[in-house]
Amino acid sequence: MQDDFASLFAFDRWANTKMLDACRKLTAEQYVAEPAPGWSSVRSTVYHIALATEFNLRALAGDPDESVPAEADITTVDDAARLLERAYRRFEDLRPTLTPEWLNTLLTLHAIGRSFTLPRWAILRHIVNHSSYHRGQVASKLKRFGIEQQITDFFWWVIEQVPQET
Repeated sequence: MQDDFASLFAFDRWANTKMLDACRKLTAEQYVAEPAPGWSSVRSTVYHIALATEFNLRALAGDPDESVPAEADITTVDDAARLLERAYRRFEDLRPTLTPEWLNTLLTLHAIGRSFTLPRWAILRHIVNHSSYHRGQVASKLKRFGIEQQITDFFWWVIEQVPQET
C-alpha cells in the first residue's frame, strides 16, 4: 500500500503541474473571470484543489493549524503552485507512517459544516480523486478561453513512467 500511495501522489503532482502550466497561459483577467455565466473562475477551482489537498493532508498529519489563505491571497497560478507544493511536502513527511495499521485508523474531519469519520487510506485516495475531478473542470474552463490543457489521465502518467518501445 505504501508504494501505491507514493505512486498516486506522484501522479497527482504530475497532473496538477500540467494543469498549472496550462493556467499560466491565461491572462490575469482570464484567471479570475467566470468563463461562462455561473461558472466559477479558473482561480477559484485551482484554489479549491490546492486548499482541499492542504487541508486533508494537514488533518492526516495531525496539524492543529487551521489557518488557510483566502482565495484573494492566491492571486497568481504560482501562489496556488506554492500551496500545492507545501501540501506535497506534507505528504512526503507522512510517507514513513503509512503502515497498514495507520492507514486503517479512523480519523474525524470537520468540513462543510459536518463531521465525517473515515479510515486514513480513504482520505488519501480522496485527495487524488478530488483533484482529478476538479482538474477536469479546469480543462473545460481553459477550453472556453482557447487553451488546451495537456492530458492528465493516470494512464498517461504511467506510460511516461514505463520505457516504451519505439
